[in-house]
Amino acid sequence: MSRLRVQSFSMSLDGYSAGPDQDLDHPIGVGGLALFEWQFATRTFHQMHGKDGGTTGIDNDFAARGFDGIGAWILGRNMFGPVRGPWPDDTWKGWWGDNPPYHTPVFVLTHHSRASITKSPPWL
Repeated sequence: MSRLRVQSFSMSLDGYSAGPDQDLDHPIGVGGLALFEWQFATRTFHQMHGKDGGTTGIDNDFAARGFDGIGAWILGRNMFGPVRGPWPDDTWKGWWGDNPPYHTPVFVLTHHSRASITKSPPWL
């Protein structure tokens, strides 16, 4: 039997995991990035995005544990992109561009099918 584990998920004390009014200028909604500020300075976050440096300590330890043993990511459609309804075309490749931070297979849950995207992993 497969196991599903929910982790690497930030949520505010009042139950929000994104801000309102998501668009190209606000991928996590207006004010949504504030939920993730604790991660941005960590070594784990820097490494995921191909950068050097980053802080160590409790925040980094917590962030790193959140990525241990991940075999695949399951994203909601909003986490993949701002398009709603049927896909107008296949040009959108995700908020992250050509180098996604996930470094494992990613499955996007949506009611509207589209062609799969295969990216060459630059992290290998």
